[in-house]
Amino acid sequence: MFEDRTDAAAQLAQALDVWRGRHPLVLAIPRGAVPMAAEIARRLEGELDLVLVRKIHAPGAPEFAMGAVDESGWVYLAPHATAVGATESYVREQKENELEELRRRRALYTPGRAAIPAAGRVVIVVDDGLATGATMIAALHAVRQRGPAHLVCAVPVASEESVKLVRPHADEVVALQVPRRFGAVSQFYRSFPQLEDAEVVAILQAARMGGSAGGELR
Repeated sequence: MFEDRTDAAAQLAQALDVWRGRHPLVLAIPRGAVPMAAEIARRLEGELDLVLVRKIHAPGAPEFAMGAVDESGWVYLAPHATAVGATESYVREQKENELEELRRRRALYTPGRAAIPAAGRVVIVVDDGLATGATMIAALHAVRQRGPAHLVCAVPVASEESVKLVRPHADEVVALQVPRRFGAVSQFYRSFPQLEDAEVVAILQAARMGGSAGGELR
């Protein structure tokens, strides 16, 4: 059990300490992972940026991912997708909706600048937990196309099944806890508030200026 994202980030940074001083690129999957990745980047003396992906949810179950899409439009569908209603037309519709949201987030979060180059670097992709692993797989796929030297998936907690699915897409998977019983990521945090767009923007701006957004990481 983690107290909050601050606690999880501190523990994850310790597990990733081998990369400290090697200027890793730490990529957050918004929104929840952004303050965590910012703290990890600070502790590892690396750079902070984003990798934007969106889950494709199962019909009638907005919290349950059956796949995910990245900014290029590449879609990952989980093994259970067909069983929960992943028809071709449904996936196509959800993909277009999520691509629109990805464009909105890109324009808001990183206006006027390109993604920080990943080629030839150690790249650490951070999320606050893996339930199905779908969004992480889409994120790792997107980053792999950019030619990193070593690609790391880093999370505080993950389901056993998600680790199995994610492992082929990363050079290394760091998961602090892989409990046998897994319901939702939030159950492993005593405090797990949602982040707003304004908080993400503030954290990114502070990181670009080499400072802190202030306040407790959430």
